[in-house]
Amino acid sequence: MPAMLEPKLIAGNANQPLARAIARRMSMHRGMSVGLVEARVERFNDQEIFVEVYENVRGEDMFIIQPTSNPANDNLMELLIIADALRRSSASRITAVIPYFGYARQDRRTKARTPISAKLVANLIHEAGIERVLTLDLHAAQIQGFFDIPVDNLYAAPIFALDIAHHFRGQLQDVMVVSPDVGGVARARELAQRIGAPLAIVDKRRERAGEVSEMTVIGDVTGKTCIIVDDICDTAGTLCKAAEVLMEGGAKEVHAYISHGVLSGPAVGRIEKSVMKSLVITDSIQPTAAVTACPNIRIVPTAPMFAQAILNIWNGTSVSSLFDHETLTPIYEGMYSAA
Repeated sequence: MPAMLEPKLIAGNANQPLARAIARRMSMHRGMSVGLVEARVERFNDQEIFVEVYENVRGEDMFIIQPTSNPANDNLMELLIIADALRRSSASRITAVIPYFGYARQDRRTKARTPISAKLVANLIHEAGIERVLTLDLHAAQIQGFFDIPVDNLYAAPIFALDIAHHFRGQLQDVMVVSPDVGGVARARELAQRIGAPLAIVDKRRERAGEVSEMTVIGDVTGKTCIIVDDICDTAGTLCKAAEVLMEGGAKEVHAYISHGVLSGPAVGRIEKSVMKSLVITDSIQPTAAVTACPNIRIVPTAPMFAQAILNIWNGTSVSSLFDHETLTPIYEGMYSAA
């Protein structure tokens, strides 16, 4: 088998801009051109997905860049079919880079006769021939245990900490990190510890699915610049309501940092009209034109972190080192000046 000289990237249609950005960052790190493997990923008239890889991948270390965001089923099938094409083309190892892992919210049985869809998706990924998964901020950490292959789960908190230190320079003493529900306390606490800020919680109670009947702030937010932290923002109803409750509780202003901007349905309109001054999301999901045009939505890049993680996997070095401030800061050099 020929030596694996370079990692090779291939992308589906879910987030081509992110895939190209990762390739550019890897080119900078390697000092040589790293491009996307030329391939055809298209649909027949009946919407069946067809994949053809134009380059020789025999014996290569392949990385498929494909979030399983909306349309989740189409993007998931693209990922599986690309993996099958690579496996049948004798690729040495196949790693799925899934910046946003769809179906992650279906990680347990919430009532009788319901599926655990995240486990089913994990089984499909394994059976397709994928040998490792690289993802960002899984909705529930236990999903890593659904896989019988290694899973590297990156975190947006270190990037958010850099961004907060830059944009709230001189104001950090007034910043308070807020978890929008009790279940997200661990995620919010980690960011709060990174920036040395106190923590508050918005306790919400639902009468039925999708409807919040009551919200209570646990903690004193009077005069504070509140930063709501969560992993997913879908329709933004709960997020905007939490911002209103915080302002009513005496907060000076409210911002939000969300790992995955699903932003479906009325989300963008709600955010535009919200009392929130800004919503910061990553580019794990390709933003729509409405998202990019929204004046109070800002997008931070994940390509530098994913590019380094891919190189670390390929080199057999630590991926968890990217969780450290000292390691991540140089990767984002020039993007955030010192606080």
